[in-house]
Amino acid sequence: MISKANELSAHKWAEPFLEPVDVKGLRLRDYYKIIKRPMDFSTIQKQMEANVYKNAREIYADVRLVFSNAMTYNEDNKHDIHVMAKTLQQKFEEKWIHLIPKVVAAEKRQIDEEAQALAAQEAAIAKLARDTNNELNHLNLLIEELRESVMQRCRKMSTEEKRKLSSGIASLCPEYLFKALELIAQSNPNFQDSAEEVDIDIDAQSEITLRRLKFFVKGALENQAKNSATKAKNQSADADDISNRKRVICDALAKTARKRSKKLTTVS
Repeated sequence: MISKANELSAHKWAEPFLEPVDVKGLRLRDYYKIIKRPMDFSTIQKQMEANVYKNAREIYADVRLVFSNAMTYNEDNKHDIHVMAKTLQQKFEEKWIHLIPKVVAAEKRQIDEEAQALAAQEAAIAKLARDTNNELNHLNLLIEELRESVMQRCRKMSTEEKRKLSSGIASLCPEYLFKALELIAQSNPNFQDSAEEVDIDIDAQSEITLRRLKFFVKGALENQAKNSATKAKNQSADADDISNRKRVICDALAKTARKRSKKLTTVS
């Protein structure tokens, strides 16, 4: 395709199309109104060197654009530029017909290569995902083993601590209570946390579950206390606001009453 474009550039009538149209020098004031996408052989050559074109068909389209622009602007079919453009286009089309089989073969080759590259990329990504998942699973297993080991070395929760934990769970709001039940269910597959009535046997829970529950309940009760304090503060502020409004209204009523009493005294 490149060689055919070079042959056109070397043609004796190719000179008007080698470089961009000198719109200012030729005082072609209406050029850009008529030609929306200017094109020339030097621009095509630069774009080929910069690998702008994805395939031969894109080059073919721009070469045809050079000639169609020239014939469009110089619409008189007897104009020298029009005749030169039409003649070169015919020669180019003749060359293109012979190139089509090679272009089709090249496009098929390109599609096959891109498909193979994409398949290889997808396989690499899939392998990376599998490897990462395996590493994460192995890491989680090590963490769980470490947690079990730590919990086994820790002292067991006393009866008093279990009693306080049970009391804390009973004090949780529905939202936090549901999360606590989820924690128990994680270590006890047979535990039904969705039943209407749930009986939690603290003594039947593992040390790990008890420690998790203790940590969770402590944080949940602290959050509940903060929320209650904020709510009480807001209620107090609302009560103060209502009290202030009542005081303002009473003062206004008293002031009005005094004015009225004063007027009555004056009239008497």
